[in-house]
Parts: sequence; C-alpha cells; structure tokens
Amino acid sequence: MKGQWRIGGRLMAILVATALAGFARTSVSANGNTQQPGMASPGAVNYVEGQATLDGEPLTAQSVGSTVARPNQVIGTTNGYVEVLLTPGSFLRIGHNSEVRLASASLGGVTLQVNQGSVLVEVADLVEGSRLTVDLSGAITAIQKKGLYSFDATQHSVRVLDGKAVVRNTAGETTLKKGNEVLLASDGPLKKRNFETKPAQQEPLYVWSKVRSQQESLANMNAANSIAAGGGWYGPGWYWDPYWSGYAFLPGSGFLYSPFGWGFYGYGYPGIWGGGLGYRYYAPRYYSQGFHGHPGHVAGSIHQGSGFHGGGGRGHR
Repeated sequence: MKGQWRIGGRLMAILVATALAGFARTSVSANGNTQQPGMASPGAVNYVEGQATLDGEPLTAQSVGSTVARPNQVIGTTNGYVEVLLTPGSFLRIGHNSEVRLASASLGGVTLQVNQGSVLVEVADLVEGSRLTVDLSGAITAIQKKGLYSFDATQHSVRVLDGKAVVRNTAGETTLKKGNEVLLASDGPLKKRNFETKPAQQEPLYVWSKVRSQQESLANMNAANSIAAGGGWYGPGWYWDPYWSGYAFLPGSGFLYSPFGWGFYGYGYPGIWGGGLGYRYYAPRYYSQGFHGHPGHVAGSIHQGSGFHGGGGRGHR
C-alpha cells in the first residue's frame, strides 16, 4: 500500500509539473497581439473540428491557444464546429455551415452578429454588469442570466433552453425564459411562444455542445488542481490546460454548475486542511459514469473520466 502511495505521489508530481509548464504559455493572436501569460481573452478560439475559417484563413486544431477573433472578424464553418470564448464563463459554439461576426469583445461584454446558420451560447457564469448580446436578423438579444441560448439564422429564431433573455427590435421587445422562443421573420410585434425542449436537445449542435461542456468540466478540475499545487492564479477567468489542449474556466471561488449540469470548481474550493491552517483545494473522486450531486470534501486524484454532474445532496456513485 505504501508503495502504491509513493508511485501515485510521483505520478501526481509529474502531472502537476507538466501542467504548470503549460500554464506559463503566452498566447499570440492571429494579428500579433499578445495575451497575458496563462490567460485568454474574449474571442479566443478554444476548439476546432472539421472545416472552419477566420476572415477566410483556415482554422485548425493548431489555432487553439494561438488565435483570437478580433472585432469585426468573421468566423465561418462548412462541415465543422468552432468553440469561442466570450466573457469568463460563457462559450460560443458555432454549428455547421454557419457564419458569425464578432462585433465587439472585451471582459466587460461581447456582441455577436449571426449571419448564417446556427449557434448556441452556453453561459455557465455571468459577471454582474457584464454584457452578452446577439444580433440576429436585426433583433438584439440581451442575455441576462446563466443558461443556454440558441440562435438560428435560417429559421430566424431565438430560443431559450435555459435562462432569461430580452429580445428587442424596431417593433418592440419581449422577455424569453426557459422553453420560450420568438420567430423574427414577421414584420409585426415580437410574440413569444413555447417550444418543445426535448427535440431541441437532439439537434447536432446541442449534442456537440453538451460533450464540450463535459470536457470543459474535466479541464477545470485539472486546472484547479494544478494551480492549487503550484501557483499561477491570476483571478477568475480562462487558464491554459495542456492536457485538454485548450482553456479551462475557473470561477473566482466555490463551485458552480453549467447549464448542462457539469461542475466547475473555483480556485481554492474550501476543504479544511491542517487543523485550521487554511483552505486547500480538494478534488472529488471521479467515477466512470461521472460524479452526481454536490461534490463532497474528499481528497482524491484526477481521473480523466466523465467529470461530476448534477446538483444538490452528497455525491454518490
């Protein structure tokens, strides 16, 4: 048993050392702007699958960690998907045969214009006072709460799968909550209506986004463990994780659940350690089917399985 602990300790030390080397990385955008070491800015390309471009130039897996979409640049896909980081804790996921223009991007807020196809915005965390707006067919949608928001330029539709948003155009405005949608093709006043969420959850972009959310949860766990062990904390935001070859989101403190139900730990999630010597990050044990419920204060090592999922109550198998 002691031998196993020694081997496990050496393995963890190697993993942490490698991770910290990755966190020291500095990202350089396509136009030469350098980001803060270990951090990403809104507009950073975080995942590319299939065929995609930025202002006509190809995006590939190698673009992740080195390419940032700047204001007025256009991200397009043919047979592919792209994930882009927005304000800390929010993700833009672009579906097949789609085109999105990044109208503005800063830590204070992001505005997108959907020109073609479909996108899904996942908001796991929304800093009070920050702004997330989407321009579709001349209507402006202001996202007001964490949740899942779908925009389709072909159907001219805005859907709220979870959360709350206000949609405005020249004819007026309407507030959408979970299960509400509005169709923008009509010249008349905006009229919200209900839609069936279960069929929407079978759509390819939703399924792909759910998988990406799960992977982001695992990257979060790895990043939080590594930073807690070796430092490199700059505050809440996006941190480079070499194991997942992308940026992980770390909230400021505590933990939260994404709209898909996957967990995100903040730096220094409290677990009492050393008889009152302070707080130390404690990782829940991973099980092959994921972690359901409120994570317990259980010291454990990282297992790149399914992440933890659900909310409320003690964790269980």
